[in-house]
Amino acid sequence: MKFRPSLLVLFLLLTSVRAADRPNILWIVSEDNAVEYLRLYAAGGAEMPNIERLAAGGLVFDRAFANSPVCSTSRSSIITGSYAPRIGAMDHRRSQHAPMPEGLRMFPWYLRQAGYYTSNNVKTDYNLRDRDMWDESSDRATWRKRKEGQPFFHVQNFTTTHESSLHFTAEEMAADKLDLTGIALTPYQPDTPVFRYTKARYLARHRLLDRQIGELLAQLEADGLAGDTIIFYYGDHGGVMPRSKGYIFESGLHVPLVVHAPEKWRHLLPAAPGSRLPGFVSFIDLAPTVLNLAGLKPPAAMDGRAFLGAGVTAENLAQRDENYSAADRFDEKYDLVRGLRKGRFKYLRNYQPFNPDALNNTYRFRQPAYAEWRELFRAGRLDAAQRAFFEPRLPESLFDLEKDPHEVHNLAADPAYAVVLADLRGRLAAWVKGMPDLGFYPENIFLKDAIGNPVAYGREHREQIARLVDTADLALRPFAGVRPALEQALASTDPWTRYWALIACSTHGPAAAALAPAARRLAADDPERLVRVRAAEFLALIRAEDPHLVIARALREVADPVEANLILNTVVMLRDSPVGYAGKIQADWFPAEWLANARNQFLLRLEYLEVPFDRSALDAKRDREI
Repeated sequence: MKFRPSLLVLFLLLTSVRAADRPNILWIVSEDNAVEYLRLYAAGGAEMPNIERLAAGGLVFDRAFANSPVCSTSRSSIITGSYAPRIGAMDHRRSQHAPMPEGLRMFPWYLRQAGYYTSNNVKTDYNLRDRDMWDESSDRATWRKRKEGQPFFHVQNFTTTHESSLHFTAEEMAADKLDLTGIALTPYQPDTPVFRYTKARYLARHRLLDRQIGELLAQLEADGLAGDTIIFYYGDHGGVMPRSKGYIFESGLHVPLVVHAPEKWRHLLPAAPGSRLPGFVSFIDLAPTVLNLAGLKPPAAMDGRAFLGAGVTAENLAQRDENYSAADRFDEKYDLVRGLRKGRFKYLRNYQPFNPDALNNTYRFRQPAYAEWRELFRAGRLDAAQRAFFEPRLPESLFDLEKDPHEVHNLAADPAYAVVLADLRGRLAAWVKGMPDLGFYPENIFLKDAIGNPVAYGREHREQIARLVDTADLALRPFAGVRPALEQALASTDPWTRYWALIACSTHGPAAAALAPAARRLAADDPERLVRVRAAEFLALIRAEDPHLVIARALREVADPVEANLILNTVVMLRDSPVGYAGKIQADWFPAEWLANARNQFLLRLEYLEVPFDRSALDAKRDREI
């Protein structure tokens, strides 16, 4: 990757500046946290005295957000300062690494070029590949390995509160003596001993985390570096109680963020110690913020804006009131959702609303609370708020977070909120078109056509992506008014326009039954397999045709495991819905080498569908998981 000589000159000048003129920066990162689990933010949260002491001498950001609710996509935005769907990093558990966008490096590279010692202990989990940004990234990495007097940027990751800590057994739960009294659950969670224990265990993990953080801070103090170091604490995305991690509700996005600066560097903060700031900041802002604190100009290719350092004021921050978010594939589960929070209102665009939130994700349902929740749903023992997780959604959701912090009362159909709905709908559509959003291509097509240079591909196909967004949004108006446009889209020469037109038909459901003849023709002979599958999906959802023959043919012909997983996503959705899916899927439709590679996500679909195959590769992979 080439850089202009002027930029290299800038780096050389910066490396000659004395270390004393630049702060050390320490990031303390915990996994799978949301604000509701910290007493610093919410009644009933865990007491975390070390974090609270940092807050007393620093800043608490009351509205800090991840841009995606799962590790790899969230961390990809953090390390690049960029929205994941724009740079091709939107799918969790990447099928392939995306290259870094032209003219952009992972931000520690800029710090290193400017003379910083950069170290990471230890998690990366990026969906992109870069090099030379860390002096060391390992479980032994520490600031102590820098040269004498050299400023450092160090990241310390703690896995203590990771989702896997809630994969307990019944025997562990019975033996644990946690006090379950006073544990408050959300309106959408059933109040059972399993749910109460899960939350109590999670809060206990937070208290353990705080003790570990205290040990790290004591090490910094013992090294005589506390007076020279700006400290960040944040969670890498939202929490892991059911309906949080993996979902762009506030529980999956709203994270703790505390920044502490010693007296020497307090002028770089926009408010006095102990202040709580109401302005919105998000993870795309972290990279430009660190660069700004180090006296470096953030690259123009970043999407985020600095919220600390030169040029940032409390008044400016208070005016920030938006956070955009995205959810795509998480492990084997596909479900395209985009979100916008603006002030007190939250808008969600469910682009495939016939996929329930509970569409199976094997790793999620290894948590006993998730498994129990599904059992209670199947037994008919949930109320309306608790059942919603397992039912099809509306294509749009609108929540007033001041009145409804748990996002259970959808106001999208309420005429009193029509103006707010239209405003947020327009803003979100402008965002996905403006990126432009690469999630509108099926993943196998993205990997075939765009993975070489995702940003350039998106830029070159901006108009096509905008048409796909407009086609998808035909689902938002009454069918009678959009029928001619859908008919035209189904006849398009662009397969992905046909693809999204069929998804819009599935969203309309039986109201779109008049388009069943066109869908039958596409299911029978469309040259694109995924279009045939979407046509069969629509016909199945309106109970007009059995989809198995179309799906079985497509699975026998698939070109790669990613395409197989996309098709099996439809199979699982239909099987678990009232429509049902009775067709038999066979492992011998797929090459043996695919079945032996545990990285192929479609194997988890075969396992869930109880398709016989050799599962030794999957079992070995699980033995290695956190």
